[in-house]
Amino acid sequence: MESLVKTVGVVYFSPTDTSKKVALALAEGTGAKEIKEFDLTTDESVSLIVCDADLLVLAAPVYAGRVALQAIQRFQRIQASGVPALVAVVYGNRDYEDALIELRDEAEKLHLKVIAAGAFIGEHSFSRKQMPVAEGRPDASDLQKARELGQKAVQKLEQGVSEETLWVKGNVPYRAPKEQPPVAPVCLENCTLCGKCIAVCPVHAISKSPEGKIETDAAKCTLCCACVKKCPFEQRVFDTPFTKFLYDNFRERREPELFL
Repeated sequence: MESLVKTVGVVYFSPTDTSKKVALALAEGTGAKEIKEFDLTTDESVSLIVCDADLLVLAAPVYAGRVALQAIQRFQRIQASGVPALVAVVYGNRDYEDALIELRDEAEKLHLKVIAAGAFIGEHSFSRKQMPVAEGRPDASDLQKARELGQKAVQKLEQGVSEETLWVKGNVPYRAPKEQPPVAPVCLENCTLCGKCIAVCPVHAISKSPEGKIETDAAKCTLCCACVKKCPFEQRVFDTPFTKFLYDNFRERREPELFL
């Protein structure tokens, strides 16, 4: 029998590329002939995103147990009413808490029908060489599980989907976001002013001053640390005692959790 899913729309917010990798693996697992990719990581446009697809994949990172706010805001541009969806969150090996149920709910608000969901692990934004936290993840095993979830989602769709809302782990109301003092990564003295950090910042918090210095608006910074991880000269850093806390308490490997 010919598959019901010929085209998959993949929409993601992924500052350090972990959510992107998971999202594309999920789409690959569906076996669709066409994958339409919508990268909203640095896209602050307000124009609508019309997803003409048989299945939609939404993926975003977890910040402090919630979906990244910028992802929620940018996903609201999606127009794909009635399209079945597969949603995924990616967290740094500590806990995804209420993020997955939040993303499921946001997808339902967009009038999507969530048929499968997953919580995957990605290298933590604060991970450092001396204190790695989920270093190198998602790895081959994670991406294979993502492909398998994509395959199972299509099988479920072909068998007929229940009208009931998909159950996923999490709490409603969601955990309250924590108030944090504005802080941000900084450049070291040998910064070459190449501008890579400016290009990859998802909230455009980084700029070059008239004096030729890299400046960061800490009030806008989300601490995704894309600028740190993607600096080609390792001249961008963010030192926080929370890295040691994560390393001491959350370096034991966790596995993806899947919901169908």
